[in-house]
Amino acid sequence: MAGAVTHEPPPAASGRQAGPLIVTEDVDLLDDLLRLCAAAGATPEVHHRVPERAGGWEAAPLVLVGDDAARRVRGAARRRGVVLVGRDQDDSGVWRRAVEIGADHVLMLPDGEQWLVDRIADVAEGVGRPALTVGVIGGRGGAGASTLACALAVTSAHQGLRTLLVDADPLGGGLDVLLGGETAEGLRWPAFAASRGRVGGGALEESLPRLHSLRVLSWDRGDCVAIPAQAMRAVLAAARRRGGTVVVDLPRRVDDGVAEALSQLDLGLLVVPAELRAVAAAGRVASAAGMVLRDLRVAVRGPYAPGLDDREVARLLGLPLAGEVPVEAGLVRHGEGRTPPGAGGRGPLARFCRQFWERALAEAGAA
Repeated sequence: MAGAVTHEPPPAASGRQAGPLIVTEDVDLLDDLLRLCAAAGATPEVHHRVPERAGGWEAAPLVLVGDDAARRVRGAARRRGVVLVGRDQDDSGVWRRAVEIGADHVLMLPDGEQWLVDRIADVAEGVGRPALTVGVIGGRGGAGASTLACALAVTSAHQGLRTLLVDADPLGGGLDVLLGGETAEGLRWPAFAASRGRVGGGALEESLPRLHSLRVLSWDRGDCVAIPAQAMRAVLAAARRRGGTVVVDLPRRVDDGVAEALSQLDLGLLVVPAELRAVAAAGRVASAAGMVLRDLRVAVRGPYAPGLDDREVARLLGLPLAGEVPVEAGLVRHGEGRTPPGAGGRGPLARFCRQFWERALAEAGAA
């Protein structure tokens, strides 16, 4: 059981952090907390009461106070990131004690173990602001969604942002190929297909191929053609915890794994060629994706059929217009050995991507 009393702890700065502070004299509770810290990869500092050294209480990224020690920390300076940990599910007085010490959360073991492991692991990883996560979906086959996803990721990385490009379309041929890195060392999706629970963000990032200043999670050329929802959830959650940006190339069909990916997006781009059949097909894709994704926008690609422009396409689909994707050779057909989309930093596609990130990051900051 885990219950919130006041507020979430503040985001930690990026990078490896100190472990949590544990305050308890309950030997059995301490054994459990040490076990959970070990599972989360954190080394805690243990005291029976508020540490006497200056900053020992205030500087800890997370404080775990045993219910037995609540009275002894009552006079400590109020701070965020305090969790009161107990065992008695029927003790209603624990909420009063939590308020007295200014705890953010009340947690009961063993029910709240997974929640606490995740929180401790966040501390160990130095989790800050979650990555701005953008999905790209083709309104019909051949719309250019994969190439636009690559261009967005390459542009983000060139702007100095930590960037991860995720290939969620098993039938797309592999984004590592599109980026010219099919032989690059690193793990592909099949290595993560059995993932459950929590995946370490740093370990994920270091295990993936590094191409054009970004990390890429792509498919290999094997027989694996689906990712379970639990694996998609674990991997994308780990990617988001690292901050920066995450770009997800999505298929047009929505299975359980894709639905999980859609649920973790901050916004989606539906790439729609400006022709009537493409608009009709995109309407079905938008209907399926919109059941999970709340912020879906249209990126229209020319040339335009008679009577259509970008605003009319957006109107017909009933979706906000993200802009007009420039017609560029790399967006329609990418040949092996060419510079990946957006890698040159010049041209209309690169400008579109820069403008997109400028708006999207500004919106995220305002939110």
